[in-house]
Amino acid sequence: MSNYFNLKKEGGVALLTFDRYEKRNPLNEDSVSELEANLIRIRDDEEVRALLLTGSGNTFSAGADLSRLKGITDQAERQRIFTSGASGRRRALRRTLALLTDLEIPTVAAVNGYAVGGGWFIALACDLRIAADTAEFWMPEVDLGSPGPRGPEQWLAAHVGAARAKEIIFTCRHFKADELYNWGLLNRVVKKEELMPVAMELAQSLAAKNPKAIAQAKANINGFFLE
Repeated sequence: MSNYFNLKKEGGVALLTFDRYEKRNPLNEDSVSELEANLIRIRDDEEVRALLLTGSGNTFSAGADLSRLKGITDQAERQRIFTSGASGRRRALRRTLALLTDLEIPTVAAVNGYAVGGGWFIALACDLRIAADTAEFWMPEVDLGSPGPRGPEQWLAAHVGAARAKEIIFTCRHFKADELYNWGLLNRVVKKEELMPVAMELAQSLAAKNPKAIAQAKANINGFFLE
């Protein structure tokens, strides 16, 4: 039984929903492992022609599980707790993001709310990103004393340039969907109630395309960004 994700198929589209809204869809050892297992299942299913990834509630993913920091106000202590085990978390997330990026099928992120830290990186690893107009994005790792994985931070720079990537990572400020659309990090911004119908329509249209042509085009483009 799934603890963190709900996976179902609609035609040739795999709809994968991060379904722990009461905990803001956190990334911890268990949820990252479950995400990896679901991505392998999707990769190996020949009937799946596209992936649509979203979150439940008002959060796409709040990133690293910060429940250990609840009630701790001292900044140095918060950083000490967060950085313990950070290298292991980064390795697991990097492996899962690589798996998502390397899928031959087209992938669409429907960002329904907060996309924080590793949650934002998951959306970035998808081929196309549609966000609700209420969505917010930020990278809190510098304030917490531990940078994110090197590879995804380089992807970010490849998409928006070094100066804007540094602004996102260094300042830890919150970004609205419209601003990121103007920066080219989002393909569309829609009203929240329109998000899933629009995203599903897009995913279904991609699933109907020639899969070999999509896979080759994706490999060509990703080779430029990720080499």
